[in-house]
Order: sequence, then structure tokens, then C-alpha cells
Amino acid sequence: MSPGPGSAPAPDPGGDAGDGRRGSRTDHVVTGIARLIIDGDLAAGDRLPVEKDLAARFDVSRGSLREAVRALAALGVVESRQGDGTYVTSLDPALLVGPLGLAVDLQAAGHGAHIHSVRRLLEVEAAGLAATQGLAATPELSDAVDAIEAAAAMLAQVPPGGLDRAAFLELDLAFHRAIGAASGNPVLAALIEALAGRTARHRLLRSATEAGVEHRTQAEHEAILSAVTAGDPERARVRMAAHLLAVEDFLRGSE
Repeated sequence: MSPGPGSAPAPDPGGDAGDGRRGSRTDHVVTGIARLIIDGDLAAGDRLPVEKDLAARFDVSRGSLREAVRALAALGVVESRQGDGTYVTSLDPALLVGPLGLAVDLQAAGHGAHIHSVRRLLEVEAAGLAATQGLAATPELSDAVDAIEAAAAMLAQVPPGGLDRAAFLELDLAFHRAIGAASGNPVLAALIEALAGRTARHRLLRSATEAGVEHRTQAEHEAILSAVTAGDPERARVRMAAHLLAVEDFLRGSE
């Protein structure tokens, strides 16, 4: 039966441009390629089938397929190599969790304390796990020691113009990154990296507002590392929680 006057035309199963379904078809391809990886049909480092075959497999146009590949590339799942096709990445947690940083950046004002509370939950567990690993002489904790020693040297030689707070913050981040790596859980470490690096502006604000913050931070880092290297997970968790709660308290009072 022909559609009556004013009726919407039936969608064309073969077309996906201009009919309002481009997004859903792109999502279909994203889900389909992800399923190939999850099911083991594609592994890290594998080359994806050519465009023609993938488009036929998912019954979409090449336009929708390319949109899906771009979306997966932004998520760190695939990478396009000029003249050589598209490959599954290493699927390293740091790559896959990286886009979370953008979500943190886009948080509206007033959410800083909430973000830091999530960071605290993650880092408290990371400190506890690091202490249970028996890692007193590992490269990860050597990195933490290096960050503490560099920060101590910086605090001992403050130039006439004042402390370089941005440089001190980089050492702060390096310390927390090292504790995350020492947890032995790469996904946890990647989440910590995504949150800690993207919340730096909050800690810079506190540093510029509260006197003596850097020296307190240094003492707290030393206490955390001492508990970790002593193999005392409960004390490591308590020390890390106290350290990060100080930032949260500042943010709750300033937002």
C-alpha cells in the first residue's frame, strides 16, 4: 500500500546518510568491532579487514564505517597508519583510560571536591597495594624516592623570586604516578594518572592560597613512602587518605 499524504517515507535499508540513522549505524560498527576484539577474532596489533569487507560485514556505508573507526581511534582502540590500513592498538590501559581525562576537564565548576574524592579512593587503595607487594627496591618506588629527593632539594633552595610551584607540582604528580605504578595494577595506575594530572589546577590554587603547603606535602609524601617501603598497607592507606583529604577540605571550603 502506498503511504498516504503526509506520511513519512519508509527508511531505505541500504542508505544511512541523511535519514537520521547515521549515528546509530556508526554505533553499530563501533560495537561490532569491539565485539571482534572481545571475542578474540582481533587481537592487539592485528590489522583490521579492508574497508569494503568491513562495510559489507556490518551492512553500512563506508562513511559510517570511517566515522566508527575515527571514534575508536579517539578511544585508543585502533590506530590508522598512513598507507598501511588500520590496526588494533596495544590496548594498554593507559590508552583506553586516557579519554577519561577529557571528561574530568569538562566537569563544571563546583565539582572539584567530587573528582578529588574519587581520586582519593583510588590512590588510598594504590598505596595499600604497593605496600603489600614487597617492592622496597623496585624501579617504581625508586621513581617515588627520586621525586621526593628532587622536591626536597627544590624546597631547600627557594630562589629570591619564590618557589616554582608548577615545577613542584610536576614532582608531586611524579610521586603519585610512581605509587600508582607500584600498586601492580595497571588499570588502577591508568585511572590515577587520568585524574591526578587533570586536577593539577586545584592543587596549584591551594599552593598559591595556603602558606607552607609545599613543606606539608613533602612531609606527607615521605610518610606515605615510609609506610609503603615498610610493607604496612594499613598505615600506607591512612597516610595517603590524610594527604588527599587536605586537598578536598580546601576545595570544599573554596567552591
